[in-house]
Amino acid sequence: MSTTTRAAVAISPGVTQIQELALPAASDDAGLLAVSVTGVCGSDWAYYQNLPTSRGPLVLGHETVGHVQQLGRLAALKWGVQEGDYVVLEEYLPCGHCRYCRDGDFRLCDATDWRLGGLRYGATGLNVAPGLWGGYSQHQFLHLNTVFHRVPATVKPVHAALALPISNGIEWTYLQGGAGPGQCVVIQGPGQQGLACVVAAREAGVDKIIVTGLSTPTDQVRLRMAQQLGADHVIDIDHHDLLETVADLTGGLMADLVIDCASGGTDSVTTAMQLARKRGRVILGGQKRQKIPHFDSDMIIARFLNVKGMRGHSYESVELAIGLIAHNRHHVQAMSTHSFGLDHTDLALRSLVGQGVEGAIHMTVHPQHAQLP
Repeated sequence: MSTTTRAAVAISPGVTQIQELALPAASDDAGLLAVSVTGVCGSDWAYYQNLPTSRGPLVLGHETVGHVQQLGRLAALKWGVQEGDYVVLEEYLPCGHCRYCRDGDFRLCDATDWRLGGLRYGATGLNVAPGLWGGYSQHQFLHLNTVFHRVPATVKPVHAALALPISNGIEWTYLQGGAGPGQCVVIQGPGQQGLACVVAAREAGVDKIIVTGLSTPTDQVRLRMAQQLGADHVIDIDHHDLLETVADLTGGLMADLVIDCASGGTDSVTTAMQLARKRGRVILGGQKRQKIPHFDSDMIIARFLNVKGMRGHSYESVELAIGLIAHNRHHVQAMSTHSFGLDHTDLALRSLVGQGVEGAIHMTVHPQHAQLP
């Protein structure tokens, strides 16, 4: 077995370099994953463009799919997997013993928050041994606290890589948002997370699904995909008044649930409150990284709204997502549109924001291949 592996390393903001990195030595409390594919997440772009100097160069990519190649004795006892198992990894590396972990909400564990010095796949630098913390690499280190999900052999890796984005949609729309039959759901933003919410809303039996987007070529492609996945109506907010259109579509009642998945400015947060009916629910999923100027909090009180900030997914939602993907419910596999070899990782990342290939929805990097046709 080789002692090195090839990886796409983000060495500075917006710059990727292919490097040969040392494979970690075998140990009882760790393992090694042979990476099949890794999904390209929208959050990768934000990190790629704002690479923290404290983290230094790192291997991005946290939607990792692969086979367990090496397994330490203690790790095998904890994980319950075997060498050769086909798995999806979560990005979280929870401590396993804090209150949140014991409650089953390990995504809230401080050990998963890189801003607090925690470890996380796709967000931990090469300066933290052994360095192979991301999926844009032929191999990924398996920490003792890794969270695994087995994947049916019938599911292609490019489709298995949808597990985390689809799980976010399930978590936000159904498990936390309470979507169900007889309801109207408005989803702001047709990116990966917004489209995942469409799939989850359709699976939950929602009566009316409305998706909003812009007139940009990228959003127009994604709005068409939203319709393919089950959206009843799409609204180009550059050409139509959003509040009036939703009022017309709902007979003036507005939405039972509004999910803000829009990137960019904070206007969509205020709009989400206005789109929700009285006693409605609002899920805030798209991070703005800026404060809302002159926010009128009385609107929440006056409309008796339930507003919830959302962070990632739960173990349950990932399991539900894998089952949904395996059966291609609501044509969810169609979200997988483009694949790239390792040498084209930078192009894949730039395609997230319209600087690369056209029509990209969910992309994957195949680290075992330098280039793909």
